[in-house]
Amino acid sequence: MVQRKIILRQLVYLMNKSRFNLIKIILITFLFSGFSSEFHARMPTTIIKSCYDGDTCTTIDGEKIRLACIDTPELEGKKADPIAAKEARDFLNDVVGNTEVSIRRIATDRYGRTVAELYSENINIQKLLVDEGYGQIYKKYSNQCEWSK
Repeated sequence: MVQRKIILRQLVYLMNKSRFNLIKIILITFLFSGFSSEFHARMPTTIIKSCYDGDTCTTIDGEKIRLACIDTPELEGKKADPIAAKEARDFLNDVVGNTEVSIRRIATDRYGRTVAELYSENINIQKLLVDEGYGQIYKKYSNQCEWSK
C-alpha cells in the first residue's frame, strides 16, 4: 500500500509537468479504479438468496442483512407505501438475488440483522438504490458509509 502511494505521488508529479490533461485524468482514474477493485476483491463474499424489501436481504446461509445507510419504502405499517416498496424490492432482487456479492459488515441492529454494505462487480448497491430513486440516504446512520456522508 505504501509503495502504491509513492508511485501515485510520483505519477502526479510527472503529470503536473506534462501539458496533457486528458492523459492525467485517464491515468488517475485508472489507478483509483484499480485500487477500488482490489479493495472489493479482498472483502468477504456471500450469496444473497433473496430480498424481503428494498433494504433487507437474506443470504443462502440464513443471515439477515440490513443495507447500511439507506432507507426504502415500507411494505407494511403506518408509513407503508406498498407499490414503491415492491418496486424497490424487485429492483434489489434483480441486482443481487441469487448472486455472490462482496460484503462489508458494520454492526448488528436491534432486530439481530447484520448491518452491511453490499457490492456487486465494484458497484455499491446502496448508492445504486439511491441513485435510481428506490431509496434515500438514512441521515441518522449516514456516517457508517463513506459515500453517504
